Amino acid sequence: MPEAAALSCDHGSEDSESGSVAATLRSAFISDSLEIDRLVTEAYTDCVLGKIRPPDSPLAHKWIVPGGGYYAQWLWDTMFVVDLLAILPGQQEIIRGVFQNYWDFQQRWNKVKPAFMHGMIANFMAPFDAPAERPGKDWETFPAYSQAPLLAWGMERVYRRNHDTELLRAGLQPLEDFHEWYWRERDVTGCGLIGVGAYSGDAQHARYETYDREVDLDKLKMTPHPGRPQGAENGAKENGAWYGDILIPANTAYLLLSELSLSRMATIVGNPAMAGRRKARYAAGAKAARAHMWSKTHGCFVAVQRDTLQQVATPTVGGFMPLMARIPDASQAAAMAASIRQPNWATPLPIPTVERSSANYSSGEFWRGDVWPVPNYQVAKGLAAYGYRTAAAAIADRTIENALKVGISERYDSQTGEALGVKGLGMSATVITMMLDGLTSKYRLRTRRASSV
Repeated sequence: MPEAAALSCDHGSEDSESGSVAATLRSAFISDSLEIDRLVTEAYTDCVLGKIRPPDSPLAHKWIVPGGGYYAQWLWDTMFVVDLLAILPGQQEIIRGVFQNYWDFQQRWNKVKPAFMHGMIANFMAPFDAPAERPGKDWETFPAYSQAPLLAWGMERVYRRNHDTELLRAGLQPLEDFHEWYWRERDVTGCGLIGVGAYSGDAQHARYETYDREVDLDKLKMTPHPGRPQGAENGAKENGAWYGDILIPANTAYLLLSELSLSRMATIVGNPAMAGRRKARYAAGAKAARAHMWSKTHGCFVAVQRDTLQQVATPTVGGFMPLMARIPDASQAAAMAASIRQPNWATPLPIPTVERSSANYSSGEFWRGDVWPVPNYQVAKGLAAYGYRTAAAAIADRTIENALKVGISERYDSQTGEALGVKGLGMSATVITMMLDGLTSKYRLRTRRASSV
């Protein structure tokens, strides 16, 4: 491996703005090759700094747009962007504002909704002047659903990079309220596992809470809350066909991962009672996932029917997310590490969003065989946490190698590596995070400022 050198971003002529970005990146990172320099520059220019937007009512603070036609601040996308933004100097106030946009939405929502809906944070928050496809002025009815619950994980990542205790103090109670909404409205039988739903009653809206079109939700049905009577609260309907009948490993793992983050952040700010509540939630959920979602046959976790806990025999990449949340026991983790190396998952560009032997597999299809950088990062991170660093590096190295070849994109074809979807999608900058988290064997990148992520 060549000797590490300061990141050099001076590749050709640059205007004053790009020159400033180059100088900032040189001061923040050390890489070992010009090709990694270029990838970092692409990621920060297109996926991170290039995605920050000025305040636009009702978003009272600067906000982050994913890119392409996605004109709003999304929930899970944004967490991977602020994680990288927090490495750069002078970004603290912007990041505080990005999170405050979520807390502001939660307060607006609570004021107009019945108590059982309180605490939700929507899938995305659009400005009132957003395009008609996602009209911000319709926020009370659209999107009436949430998204993968990674806010606490994202906040902890930021804190471990910039040590902003005020960010934690402002966010811990809204986060706990959000988590309690998730358990109340997505674990409707109290079994400790998370499903999807939407107050619109639209099954596709419910699927948007996770991987949009993942195959284990193909037969999703929307039902009334099984434990809540029909009736009204403050004139609002109290029960409706808003709750999906399938529970999934991905969102279960994401919420449990965030419970771990929230418990640690509560401890940091001196709130042991909150930390204890979050640890109890985590313990119950992890136990339930190991008991009901683990599939020895498939070597990963799978979705289950809500009312019977019968497994849905269609593994997806979401079945590996419990690794990152430290849910599997040692034997389960070993089986998952072995499974991910098998042909079903070891496509020319891993990891396909559904296993290759599935009748639903199509190498470039949206969440039905394509490859996304974020799940790849999360699976690699989880494997490394259990000590399977070679398996993690095989995924991370191949993902970065492909991005160096075809650029950073929303997703890729799992057979050819062809770039698909939105070029420079914000959260796809996780190709950089893979290197920073030490998940690679071929590529090296580190920050000049120490962090504890």
